[in-house]
Amino acid sequence: MTDFASETESYRHELRVHCYRMLGSFDEAEDLVQETLLRAWRGRSTYAGRASLYRIATNACLDHLDAHPRELPTLDLPVAHDSDLAPRPDVAVPWLQPVPDSALQPDAVVVALETVELAFLAAIQHLSPRQRAALVLRDVLGWSARETASALGTTPASVNSNVLRARAELREHLPTRRTEWASASASDEERAVVAKYVKALVEHDEAAFAELLREDVRCSHAPGAGGHMGPEPTWYAGRAAVLEAWAPALRGGDAAEFRVVETRANGVPALATYAHADGEFRPFGLVTLRLDGGRVAEVTTFGPEVFRAFDLPPTLA
Repeated sequence: MTDFASETESYRHELRVHCYRMLGSFDEAEDLVQETLLRAWRGRSTYAGRASLYRIATNACLDHLDAHPRELPTLDLPVAHDSDLAPRPDVAVPWLQPVPDSALQPDAVVVALETVELAFLAAIQHLSPRQRAALVLRDVLGWSARETASALGTTPASVNSNVLRARAELREHLPTRRTEWASASASDEERAVVAKYVKALVEHDEAAFAELLREDVRCSHAPGAGGHMGPEPTWYAGRAAVLEAWAPALRGGDAAEFRVVETRANGVPALATYAHADGEFRPFGLVTLRLDGGRVAEVTTFGPEVFRAFDLPPTLA
């Protein structure tokens, strides 16, 4: 029994990533891994190794989604014309959570980087749960149609049909130039751009910010992120629009005072920002940055509730 527990526990990391892909929420993924290991223990007489755990985890996620159905909200958001970005921001998926790279540990076999990017995770949330499961098992894990059908209790023909529809739907929600994006490892150029970004933010240097942003930069905020307290995400595109939106935080004597903790999330640079209030710096938002050609192409801000997953301090002195 100890050997069984030790073996199944050794797969916890990759099962958590698998459930994260299925659900988009890392908090829920943690819970579903526990459920997976419990189901595996109960059915240990028929346990057949790693594939069994993935089958159990996939079905546990499907059961969870059946019990807790959720729909993407219909948002009246603009479309960024003439852009290589998807027509909806990642934060338009309310339950999507960023996670630290340390929790993903991208690996060519277990965790292909492009399958844990926020853009990919947001896009597959547009698929039905069973389409999502078929796509992940076939295209991410590399299972055959027969293996996938056995795991999902269906036929290979049904699996192939679901995967074809899922791939077509996915193309509608993924950026067209996504394969050209930077890799997970931080380059010297990336570190230099991030350092300039942090310096511009802390020093309220609007001119330096403008120099860092691409002309077609896109910025989005989840509800509760970066001082945005409305019920829906905000999204705007273009350097001029971004600078105008950020002006209150950058200009004048009332400009916010910030501290920044650098980290990484989903394969890209991330910044935990803290704003000064009542003698201390309090969580303001977690910013992820997509860089392109030495400039910032996309800024996505999540609310302070995600700080816990990154083991970030609740306040800074």
